[in-house]
Amino acid sequence: MAVVDHLEDSVPHPITVDPRPQVERGPDGLRRVTGRRCRSCGEVAAYTWPRCPSCRDAVEQASFGPDGTVWSATVVRIPVPGRTPPYALAYVDLDDGPRVLAHVRAPVDAATATAPAIGSRVRLAACSADGDIQVEVLA
Repeated sequence: MAVVDHLEDSVPHPITVDPRPQVERGPDGLRRVTGRRCRSCGEVAAYTWPRCPSCRDAVEQASFGPDGTVWSATVVRIPVPGRTPPYALAYVDLDDGPRVLAHVRAPVDAATATAPAIGSRVRLAACSADGDIQVEVLA
């Protein structure tokens, strides 16, 4: 049995690609998350998978959104490096697509900060300066 002197030599380097889902502007000017859809089972993913994560069959490129429904939401009130609290986050089920985590784009007052209600309709907005997915609550 071979002994590995340097563990780091036997472990692949971490992926250097941004793991967040990508948002692109569609031909109609609205933003959509790009991802994959399985040709066999219809499973969707907001990431570039080489195969379906459910059935391992072939996938094809797809885009999702621009609208979705809030599945869950919260307001973050603690300091996190690179973020100024309070700010709202929501898990959004994109129409005909996957669930994604997004920052809720709205003025948030520290005293009255609230998260959007579960079931609220939202639309993808421009990504933040840091590249985070953002959504706006539809009236």
